[in-house]
Amino acid sequence: MKKHLLKLFSLLVFTALIFSSCNDKLFEEEPTGQDDEYLVSSVQVKIILQLQVASVLTYLKTLYPDAGPIADAAKTDVKVMKITYNTTFQGEDIVASGLVCLPLGTESYPLFSFQNGTNTLHNNAPSVNPEWELYQFLEVVASAGFVIAIPDYIGFGATEDKFHPYLDKESTVQCVLDMMRATRELCTSHNLNINLTNDLYIAGYSMGGWATLCTQKALETEYSDLFNLKASACSAGPYDLLYINNHILGLDTYPMPYFLGYMINSYSNLDILGVDISEIVNEPYATRIPTLFDGTKDGEEINTELTTSVSELLTEEYRDGFLTDSKYQPVRFAMLDNSVTAWDISTPTALLHGEDDVFVTPLVSENLYQDFINLGVSEGLIQMGLFPGIDHPEGIIPCGISSVNWFLEIKNGE
Repeated sequence: MKKHLLKLFSLLVFTALIFSSCNDKLFEEEPTGQDDEYLVSSVQVKIILQLQVASVLTYLKTLYPDAGPIADAAKTDVKVMKITYNTTFQGEDIVASGLVCLPLGTESYPLFSFQNGTNTLHNNAPSVNPEWELYQFLEVVASAGFVIAIPDYIGFGATEDKFHPYLDKESTVQCVLDMMRATRELCTSHNLNINLTNDLYIAGYSMGGWATLCTQKALETEYSDLFNLKASACSAGPYDLLYINNHILGLDTYPMPYFLGYMINSYSNLDILGVDISEIVNEPYATRIPTLFDGTKDGEEINTELTTSVSELLTEEYRDGFLTDSKYQPVRFAMLDNSVTAWDISTPTALLHGEDDVFVTPLVSENLYQDFINLGVSEGLIQMGLFPGIDHPEGIIPCGISSVNWFLEIKNGE
C-alpha cells in the first residue's frame, strides 16, 4: 500500500483522537437489548466527522481517480463501534467480536459485510486495530450510505485464546453470518436511530474473497430468508484450494510460504489433515509451523522462519504423490471440502483479481468464472474483472473501490 496512504490515514487517526478526547461517552460499554439473541456487548470506539471523511476521500481521489463516486456519495458522520456476539465453534458456544461502522444520517441503509484477508497478528484484528489503513478506508466508506460490519474471525479479538481456523469454510461462514445478525440487533434494538434495511452487500479480499463467496453460497442455498442479498464482490480469493496447491507444487519458488503453513496448521488443529505435518513439510519447518501462528508474528516474520523453495519446504513424497498417494487422501478431501465451487447463482457476482498476482494466481478466478458460465449462469449475473499490472498487495484498494462503486450503482438503481 502506498506510503502516502499511510500518511493520510495517520492524519485521520490524529484528528479522530482529538475529537474522541472531547467526548466522555467514548469507550463506555452500551447496554444490550433484552431480546438480543446474538449481540452481547457494544462500545463506541470513535466518531469520524463528515469533514474528515471528505478530506480523506478527496485525497484518495488524487491517488485513485475511480474513488470519485464514493467521495460524492459520502454525506454523513460515521460512528465506529466494537461489538461482541454469540456464535459457535466446534460445537461450543463462544463470544466473538468485530467492528461496525454506522453512518449517522436519516436515510435507510443496507448492510455491507466485509471479510478481511489473511491476518496472523492478534493486534491487527479489526476490533483491536480500527486505525489500520484498510479498516479506516471502510470506516469512511460507511459515510456513503452503508452499515459496514467487519468480523474479526475466530482466533482474533474476543476469541484470540483459540487457534484461527484458517480456510475452514464452516466456522468462517458461521462467524460471518452471526456477525451480520448481531449488527442487525445493534441497529434495531439500541436507540441508535439507524434505519437498517434488509438489503445486504458482501465483499472481501484474498482469504476474505474466499470467505465472501463461501458466505454467498450459504446465503443463497441455506439462509435465503436471512437478508436480501443484492451483490457479492469477491477479490483475489483462493476459491479452489486443490488447484492452488497443485499450482504451487509446479513452482520452483513460492513467495508466501506462510499461506501454506497457515492452512496446514489450521487443518492439523481441526483434525482433518489425516497425516502428521512432517509427512507434508520438511524439517526444520515441520516442527516450526505449530509455533508460528500464535498471533505475535506477521506474515513477513513467519516467511523468514520458512523457505520460498518449494522443494525445500515440502517433502518429495508429498510433491510427487499428493494427487495419487492414498496417504494424502484426507489432505485432498480437506482442501476439496473447504473449496467453493460454482453453482447456479441468483445474486449479481463479481470476481476481481490482479493480473500480476503471484500469491494467489488469477487463474483460480478465471477458472471459476468459466465454471459459472459453463453451468449456464448469465453474464448479467457473473462478471470477471482483471486489473492489469496489479499484484496481490497492490490490489486491495483498487478492488475495494471497484466493489464499492458497483454497490453504489446497484443501491442507486443505476
